[in-house]
Amino acid sequence: MALHKPALFQISFLLLLLAGCGTQVERVDVKEVHDLSGAWNDTDSRLVSEEMIEDMVSRAWLNDYTSRYGQKPAVIVGTIRNLSHEHINVNTFVNDIRKAMINSGRIIFVASSVERGEIREERKDQDLHAREDTRKPMGQELGADFMLKGTINTIIDVDGDTQLRYYQVDLNLISLRDNTIVWLGQKKIKKLVSHAKIRP
Repeated sequence: MALHKPALFQISFLLLLLAGCGTQVERVDVKEVHDLSGAWNDTDSRLVSEEMIEDMVSRAWLNDYTSRYGQKPAVIVGTIRNLSHEHINVNTFVNDIRKAMINSGRIIFVASSVERGEIREERKDQDLHAREDTRKPMGQELGADFMLKGTINTIIDVDGDTQLRYYQVDLNLISLRDNTIVWLGQKKIKKLVSHAKIRP
């Protein structure tokens, strides 16, 4: 059965309308800032980690250590706890911290406990299967001198669909030799979000 021109036009218009409502994806530079919801995002993670580690390596504890021991301190990242109102992928923040520490060139970074466990299993496997001249011996690991621990907290103030989102990141660098805290870092972020759609 042949379609009349008006019906054909309506079908074509409907198809174009549906096509226009489809998902659209645009790739953007990872360094561009895009605040869509006002929640913690990749920009916050990167900027906070870079600023805090820059502050950490500029403080007196580092010069005191290198002057006393004649070498760079070895640092390991411990637990960074998310105590905020929202889901924050702490792993990406920890990786940003690790990157900032390594790139500073002033700190030796020690692998995490999970990573060390996997590496130790590899050494055990080498003891059984690798050539003697290529085996990596046990008991040669570098022990960390300091552990970095911290928290991410939020305070949310709400008035209708307007939110004031306050983030506070606290990091502590603790000596494994005597449990003294040699550096305290704090970074605050405040965002005013209009027409907020995320729950406080």
